[in-house]
Amino acid sequence: MFLALRQVRAFTDNGLRLIMSNLKEISSVKSFGGFQKVYSHDSSELKCEMKFGIFLPPDADKTKYPVLYWLSGLTCTEQNFITKAGCQKYAAECKLIVVVPDTSPRGCKIEGEDDSYDFGSGAGFYLNATEPKWKTNYRMYSYIVNELPAFIEANFPAIPDKKSIFGHSMGGLGALQIALKNSDKYKSVSAFSPICNPVNCPWGIKAFTGYLGEDKTTWEEYDACCLITKHGSTYPDILIDQGTADNFLIDGQLNPDAMEKVCAEKKVPLTLRRQEGYDHSYYFIATFVEDHVRFHAKFLQ
Repeated sequence: MFLALRQVRAFTDNGLRLIMSNLKEISSVKSFGGFQKVYSHDSSELKCEMKFGIFLPPDADKTKYPVLYWLSGLTCTEQNFITKAGCQKYAAECKLIVVVPDTSPRGCKIEGEDDSYDFGSGAGFYLNATEPKWKTNYRMYSYIVNELPAFIEANFPAIPDKKSIFGHSMGGLGALQIALKNSDKYKSVSAFSPICNPVNCPWGIKAFTGYLGEDKTTWEEYDACCLITKHGSTYPDILIDQGTADNFLIDGQLNPDAMEKVCAEKKVPLTLRRQEGYDHSYYFIATFVEDHVRFHAKFLQ
């Protein structure tokens, strides 16, 4: 249940002050000395109400902290990661804020938005749609890169120039392409089971055709392999974990081999760990999330 519109704390260089915001606090629970919260707000980019989870480490009322953004995969909301990954313990130890947005706009009343799990609701693919039916609301790229960080930095104790990004599956695709195109904004990037080469897999072809149209040159701007082929990377290392028992790996949706090949060709440092016997689930993510949090902490601290 939504709580009443409330004053939220904003942190400035001059200390703590109260501002009015369109933030609505949905939940707040103490975890490892900090607080795992969920908020909603009205998004100007997406033209709808959006939710996000945010973990605030201990002493967040006194100190500013770096921010680690997590992007979830198909069918997920902000809830999957915050309830299943077990990230709070390591975020508290590393003194990181962790922000977890929803995966798409919701309730936009677009015909067909709820017809399938891999397109529309829950499947925003972290791009800016250009097809007329979708372009007003499906602007997850701009939401993640511009609107949400500005919102977080205005209302929470976030250090503006210290943020990193990681994600899973469709969210891994999002994290990689966003970081590769915005290396001035993100200190590091990692992914679990990312869709590495979406222009050449069924999920990507369906989504990109629907959101971006038939011109495949526009698809390449949201494909990590294509971006590295064109531009290389300024990151000292990209970390990817991929389970060998992942059904979507077997089905050809993920294609880490393509990522490995282009990184080798362009001499982009890539740590690709093939984790024997692990699947696509949050059991896999929970097993290795500590490694990823500490990987990012090295760059953020």
